[in-house]
Amino acid sequence: MSLNNFIPTLWAVELLENLNDKHVYVDLLNRDYEGQIKNLGDTVKINSIGRVTIATYTKNGAINAPETLDDSQLMLAITEAKYFNFEIDDIDKKQQQPKLMGEAMKEAGWGLSDVADTFVAALLEAGVATASPDNTLTAATVGTGASDADAYELLVDLGVRLDESNCPEDGRWVVIPPWYRGMLLKDPRFVSFGTDKNRENLKNGQVGEAAGFLITVSNNVPVSGSAYTVIAGHKVAASFAEQINDPEGFRPEGSFGDAMKGLHLYGSKVSRPYALASVVVTSA
Repeated sequence: MSLNNFIPTLWAVELLENLNDKHVYVDLLNRDYEGQIKNLGDTVKINSIGRVTIATYTKNGAINAPETLDDSQLMLAITEAKYFNFEIDDIDKKQQQPKLMGEAMKEAGWGLSDVADTFVAALLEAGVATASPDNTLTAATVGTGASDADAYELLVDLGVRLDESNCPEDGRWVVIPPWYRGMLLKDPRFVSFGTDKNRENLKNGQVGEAAGFLITVSNNVPVSGSAYTVIAGHKVAASFAEQINDPEGFRPEGSFGDAMKGLHLYGSKVSRPYALASVVVTSA
């Protein structure tokens, strides 16, 4: 690609598409509040309505006056600003296919997505503990031994905890590390029954459905030593907003080549922690 043909808005759209192709945790969140993000420190308003009171009706009796619902508003701050800045030397450009810049942008998209997913995973991990009551299960060692916890049954337990918190059932998800997926693949309850998704690999690390969850695999599951925090939830639990400021193509003064730089702005907020649950697991 020559800089003569460089159109910032088109490259920004393509980079966002690459980001969305690689997102795992981010894709599981509410994206309804993207808004117009231009700078670090911008805020996105998240509106929510309070609970509606249910009253008993008496035949021929008068009903109460309409209640005024609480209109609460949370602010999602754009706290993260990550950038890329790379150059392709003119000699390399001439020796390679003309798609070299496009491939480099895909790599940039993957890198930005990986950093954003790690940020969101940590945010969700911290958000579980803010639920009342705490939706954190007792830590477990997962395996096939007599004293080990069962991988599938732990997912059931996470679902029960979300049931007790009145979390919506439709659209629940859980993110697991690769080794946990291996445990599930040895379990006929995961590979032999349920929907067709149990037998096909889907995009963005999604590997099937079981125990009421869309199951997704990620290498960004929060880990401390050998202990991984498996997080389950629903998209209502948290919101995410992002924007790619128009990438800039330029010719660096001190070299001969085409360069590209861009800024990824984003932020996330846990607004309904009751729709999250987690368990710390280690492999036996």
